[in-house]
Amino acid sequence: MKLPDDRSQVGWWVLATALFVALLFVAYSFIGTLVLGLFLYYGTRPLYRRVTARVESDNLAAMGTLLLVALPALLLISYSVVVGIRELSAFTGTGIETYYARLVPGSGEVPAVLSQPRRLLNSDIGRFQDELATAAKSLGAVAAGILHLFIAISFAFFALRDSDRLADWFRDEVGDESPLVAYLSAVDSDLATVYFGNVLTVLLVGVAATVVYNAFAALAPSGVSFPIPTILALLTGLATFVPIVVGKLVYVPITAYLAVQAFRTNPRLAWFPAAFFLVSLVFLDLLPQMVVRPYVSGRTTHTGLVMFSYVLGGLLFGWYGIFLGPLVLVLVVQFAGMALGDLLSGKRVTANSSLSLGSEPPEER
Repeated sequence: MKLPDDRSQVGWWVLATALFVALLFVAYSFIGTLVLGLFLYYGTRPLYRRVTARVESDNLAAMGTLLLVALPALLLISYSVVVGIRELSAFTGTGIETYYARLVPGSGEVPAVLSQPRRLLNSDIGRFQDELATAAKSLGAVAAGILHLFIAISFAFFALRDSDRLADWFRDEVGDESPLVAYLSAVDSDLATVYFGNVLTVLLVGVAATVVYNAFAALAPSGVSFPIPTILALLTGLATFVPIVVGKLVYVPITAYLAVQAFRTNPRLAWFPAAFFLVSLVFLDLLPQMVVRPYVSGRTTHTGLVMFSYVLGGLLFGWYGIFLGPLVLVLVVQFAGMALGDLLSGKRVTANSSLSLGSEPPEER
């Protein structure tokens, strides 16, 4: 990078710095939405590239890809939430389902004040205002969530459609031999591996856990009950985001819970928790780790580092930390492998990677 040698160059650099700071501020303000959109982009990009081979229009290909992936996923999540609320309501004995039904327009469960408007004059106005304010806050939160989801999907749409064009422009501006191009290419490869591999693994494990848990709930002997199988199956799928840990956070406590019930009822029923543990270990743990994840991911970033990025990212940043943590990890690992050694030794940064914790630059592949 050349230093500015006249006032016009200084002015342009000041403007560039101001614009870059503004972009950073916008990205920081919507960091959760942006990393979710980035996750959707990498999760759907392999399918998009297959669709573009058969569809000439990039717009139709990107829209069709997101509809094929996002719409079924939203329907599945909505169905799972409805089933989960029913199961949780039945398990806890509380009116959770009724409470949520009152907040959903057209659900059939409406407040008495709204179903009988004449009672409004005789009702407690203060209580009615409180309920109305609570409902407004709930609807506002739902609307805000839908808006952020729409922004994330829109980001993924434009990223799918224009990413190749943007990459070509960037290469033309800085040169194909630039170490920055090699760095970003390696980051792109690692993110595609980490995100898409885990998306596919989580989906497969979630479906398998739903089948396994509901099957054992149906086959449970008398005296042994399997609580909320659908919710626990979804939690097992989400736990699979974290390598090594996978579904152990869910099926091991379930096994202990079933074992306690079995021994209290009849020690001969110990076969049931034992069979559940073995089936879960094989189909929800060993196969995803040893077969599914390596097959769909190929060469990945160091497994231990990925595990810590998911765990620490979620603890530090919240829900979007499971997407932001791997992004920060990949950026740091590729920087360490490509530039850190040269910077510390005073050498010029090149496109040659010296640390094999992630994908190699294009020149070394």
